[in-house]
Amino acid sequence: MWIILAFVSASLLGLYDVAKKQALKANAVLEVLLLNTLFSTILFSPIIINSLLDLGWFEGTRFAVSAADLEAHKAVFIKAVLVLTSWILGYFGLKELPITIAAPINATRPVMTLVGAMLIFGERLNLTQWVGVSLALVSLFLLSRSGKQEGIDFRHNRGVLLVGLAAITGACCGLYDRHIMHTLEPMFVQSWYTLYQAILMAITVAILTIFKLRKEGSGDSFHWSWAIPLISLFLSAADVAYLFALSDSEAMISVVSMIRRSSVLVSFCCGAILFRERNLKAKAFDLLLIFIGALLLYIGTK
Repeated sequence: MWIILAFVSASLLGLYDVAKKQALKANAVLEVLLLNTLFSTILFSPIIINSLLDLGWFEGTRFAVSAADLEAHKAVFIKAVLVLTSWILGYFGLKELPITIAAPINATRPVMTLVGAMLIFGERLNLTQWVGVSLALVSLFLLSRSGKQEGIDFRHNRGVLLVGLAAITGACCGLYDRHIMHTLEPMFVQSWYTLYQAILMAITVAILTIFKLRKEGSGDSFHWSWAIPLISLFLSAADVAYLFALSDSEAMISVVSMIRRSSVLVSFCCGAILFRERNLKAKAFDLLLIFIGALLLYIGTK
């Protein structure tokens, strides 16, 4: 079941990337991110209220969340900091890159997670899974060559650097998720971390605004887009499927992370259709390698 949930999460993540790219068009990054965290908190507010007041709204379902101690909240707060850091880096990077470049870079995150999972959790891959990971690495190398045809030098491009740092931070978060999901309820983690993210983003934007720490003319002014609430909707649903997958005692974070990155299939197709991006043939081959890699990881778990 955890494999199926991982693929569901991947599909929703692809739609999330598309909504994010659309919302960031000539838009203020931090304000978009603030609204994203706010809408996500609103979606999960009934669960938070129910856990605080013990109203019994979700009794007998997987959405029922019991009261937790300070240590549990500290663990979730740390997750919020990690995820928010990855998001800020990723949002700024995505704004500067075509989605058909940014999404595959982000798709290499599971390789970093794999190394950590082997070192920290003692996870071991079989031959089929190793072939899948190797194909993901090859796809990144080929993608860098495709990017050069669009004037994107992977070694000196700020957008590539930001998306790369976001992927590294995200990999750390994935390993941390595997650690805390041994003891915490999935919906407790999901609901409270969205609230902590919204608070952190509100403080960040307020400080930058009050002390005028953002350079004049350095970014676009904010404008409303209906893609903004869609970011929250797709991401929240993807995260719920992801956390339920990790709560399975048999789940392997290295495999779940790689499958989740197959979301690039959705991102790529939408990037080609909606955003009319270039050099699609070369990128499509890179994408095919990622897809085959995810498929081999799935087969390797059977």
